[in-house]
Amino acid sequence: MTSPLAQTLTLPCGVILPNRLAKSAMTEGLADKFDRPTRRHNQLYRTWSEGGTGLHITGNVMIDKRYLERAGNVVLEDDKYLELFKHWAEEGTAGGNQLWVQLNHPGRQCPRLINSKPLSPSDVQLDILGNFGKPKAMTEEDIQEVIQRFARSAALVKQAGFTGVQIHCAHGYLLSQFLSPKINQRTDEWGGSLENRARIIREIIREVRSAVGDDFPISVKLNSADFQKGGFSLEDCIQVSQWLGEDSVDLLEISGGNYEQLSLMGVEPTEVRESTRKREAYFIEYAEKIKASANIPIMVTGGFRSRDVMENAIEKGETDVIGLARPLCTQPNCSSKFIKGELEQLDDYEQGLVLGKGFLGNNSSLNLIKAINSFGQVGFYYWQIILLSEGLPVEPGLRVFRSFCRHMKNDFKLGMRRKFAR
Repeated sequence: MTSPLAQTLTLPCGVILPNRLAKSAMTEGLADKFDRPTRRHNQLYRTWSEGGTGLHITGNVMIDKRYLERAGNVVLEDDKYLELFKHWAEEGTAGGNQLWVQLNHPGRQCPRLINSKPLSPSDVQLDILGNFGKPKAMTEEDIQEVIQRFARSAALVKQAGFTGVQIHCAHGYLLSQFLSPKINQRTDEWGGSLENRARIIREIIREVRSAVGDDFPISVKLNSADFQKGGFSLEDCIQVSQWLGEDSVDLLEISGGNYEQLSLMGVEPTEVRESTRKREAYFIEYAEKIKASANIPIMVTGGFRSRDVMENAIEKGETDVIGLARPLCTQPNCSSKFIKGELEQLDDYEQGLVLGKGFLGNNSSLNLIKAINSFGQVGFYYWQIILLSEGLPVEPGLRVFRSFCRHMKNDFKLGMRRKFAR
């Protein structure tokens, strides 16, 4: 019997996804000191492309070199190095898959080492370990420039040979900041009501569509909720999703959380019913509600680990596409094995990546342990990406504290290298 995961999916623009499995975006940190793609991107994405996943979405590609999510991000703001992007696109589609570029602007989530005066809808600072400067509230001119930069970068994505584009509106980055009434405190046409807070996203979609044409896939990554009091809510998401359907979006990826509430990484508790935990996917119940009101194919990312759970989600129409991220760092060919029925369950390394179980201490100590666990898990998967990009075998035995130290050291090294290259 053919697996439901092997089914094709025709998007509203007419493009056909070869199966129902997708690699969700993960920031790679592999750019050179001038923010250009490298041979390591080519190696990494060829490896993933040959692993059977039908849709691949790149990690954060920045639209403005002044503002990065982290050092090591690729920037695509002009055609100066377009040949390098063409090589990336060629290698990343070698397996016959779709390869979409995720375009992003970090807003206030731009590390201080990159820019101490980032942009944001309002001057509400992100205070995490002193790593982020106080943002400047954007002017009308700033907003219009960002809209045009997204459109310009999307046109270059198509010119380079990638097969689609995703606009990142989740995880607390700039467009997510506009949606959040906790961060967006503007009183002009870009703030206040949900219609105003979503205006910049809808304007970007219109401009991007104009730049790439009607037959080029446009995806949006959107939080189901911020999981913060006073933040972007599920009800908000349902309404925005309906608008995005009207604006010709082809695939809506549902995620959640931000840097202050790390639901996106699966390392912070959120109110999730036990029935949902048994089905593994973090955001599946939110996606069901969104799917009922939005006329857009839905992709759910986060938590999927079992083939039967994935197949049931597709068969029941709970989601149209299954998003995988971390599992592809340690099992890059897992999609092919799932579709062929050769794999039932993904390895779950998160369970072993925990420091300080049973630890007793004060709140400061507990917060430190929590930070090491969170960023150590992130560092574990970043290190696997680095190994894959060099054509080397992964290291699943790497422990959380060592992962944390490597990640912090590597990010600082990338930041300093870039700083002194300017």
